[in-house]
Amino acid sequence: MEYVKLGRTGLEVSRLCLGCMSYGEPERGNHSWTLGEEESRPFIRKALDLGINFFDTANVYSDGTSEEIVGRALRDFASRDEVVIATKVHGTMRKGPNGGGLSRKAIMTEIDHSLRRLGTDYVDLYQIHRWDYETPIEETMEALHDVVKAGKARYIGASSMYAWQFLKSLHVADSHGWTRFVSMQNYVNLLYREEEREMLPLCASEGIGVIPWSPLARGRLTRDWDTTSARSETDEFGKTLYAKTADADRQVVEAVAAIAAERGVPRAQIALAWVLQKQPITSPIIGATKEHHLDDAVAALHIQLTEAEVQALEAPYVPHTVTGFA
Repeated sequence: MEYVKLGRTGLEVSRLCLGCMSYGEPERGNHSWTLGEEESRPFIRKALDLGINFFDTANVYSDGTSEEIVGRALRDFASRDEVVIATKVHGTMRKGPNGGGLSRKAIMTEIDHSLRRLGTDYVDLYQIHRWDYETPIEETMEALHDVVKAGKARYIGASSMYAWQFLKSLHVADSHGWTRFVSMQNYVNLLYREEEREMLPLCASEGIGVIPWSPLARGRLTRDWDTTSARSETDEFGKTLYAKTADADRQVVEAVAAIAAERGVPRAQIALAWVLQKQPITSPIIGATKEHHLDDAVAALHIQLTEAEVQALEAPYVPHTVTGFA
């Protein structure tokens, strides 16, 4: 396993981050395809055995049960000082006023709930899951700063939003002397490259660590275009991501398949290798619900795509509607 600094911080994270949205009680929340606790634990343990020290979850995943499952597994399998735990805040956790969002009240409430579920005194990275259009960014940034100063989070980060929103957040923090975001968790893969226009250059300029979600485009890059999975059939959000660009996207998937066949490796390794080579990406967030998912991810670290291969993978791409912010 390789380890790198998260942006300009001194925090060392594995070159791969295990995304834990797949781990949660299926009857809780909106994802019926998630793995329950006993099914989840072997993947978390294997990730640790492979040298992955970076784990990402969110309060909203499976109604909080993802945090519970991940927290118990990490306590059982690792020392707290050896792992980097990231979670997120924004989604609605309960009905009625103040049940979600990024108000001071919501943040102060949800960090405590997340810490309780995770069974830890602090998280290493506390991220805003989305932009809150109903709360002034000054209120959000000051609250996050206070969470850090209270010792409940070591660093703060953000997830999918417009580049102007992210830059405004950084400016607000800098102008008040508050803790600034050190990472951006955005949507980057061979089927969605719109972040290369503004967000990735901004992150490179500001020294922000980039930890993209869904680097395999929810599995679409790992199988024939018309093949489905249990998740793809029930993933209503995922169905909206590629509907308008199907013809071009199919060509990208076919290019991945061709290069994988030439090299004699699974398609996932080629698609992930492309993400790993894209600057300034730090640590892609990988999902694992089958044993080979972790093996393929680690193997991708050792694949160096040629310039010709990168060109073949990127050539069919067409501009996409900006998405992933909802």
